[in-house]
Amino acid sequence: MAVSFALPKRWQSASVWALYIVGLLPAAWEFYLGATDQLGADAVKTFELFLGLWAIRFLLLTLAVTPLRDLFNWNYLRYRRALGLLCFYYVLMHLTVYMVLDQALDVQAVVDDVLKRPFIMFGMAGLVMLLALAVTSNNFSIRRLGKKWIWLHRLVYIIAACGALHFALSTKVLSLEQFIYIGLLIAMILYRSYRPIMMERRRAARRPVAASSSRAA
Repeated sequence: MAVSFALPKRWQSASVWALYIVGLLPAAWEFYLGATDQLGADAVKTFELFLGLWAIRFLLLTLAVTPLRDLFNWNYLRYRRALGLLCFYYVLMHLTVYMVLDQALDVQAVVDDVLKRPFIMFGMAGLVMLLALAVTSNNFSIRRLGKKWIWLHRLVYIIAACGALHFALSTKVLSLEQFIYIGLLIAMILYRSYRPIMMERRRAARRPVAASSSRAA
């Protein structure tokens, strides 16, 4: 029997806003540590990597919503938009720190860095696609785009691939934590490829039951 962790309906709207607040607390705390000179010798790089790490975490949580519903019947679809937007906010903060504090808004230096370092190129590509998803993460866009909205938001799996490459190539030696996150991102992408097969098998398994029930009626 599936275990349900659903909140009472009257609390669900408030819980989404609470998720935004709680989700942004790590960035606020790290900013405080940086402002009070508690991030070590290379505070800018530490803050930049911290924001990128949280972007990966929220991307993983966003991607996990569908598998949790399919495999365990845990329906957290109401939180997926908030998780995706939190991922976008952290990516945007990650980019801002890189552009403003690391590169001092030197556009030519940024362009040279992108061309010279492939992992930044993957990160920028992921950001552009993530921007398209963030701009259309509203009810108006869902109604206006119709089925095109679904296809557009499947870009999240390409974004996950770009994020995994950006994360993997950003350091010469991968830590255990990086291996775990990259492995989870790959697993989410593979699950998306396998999901249509799994869903078709489930539908096929239900057909004989439905047919026998109709004959009995």
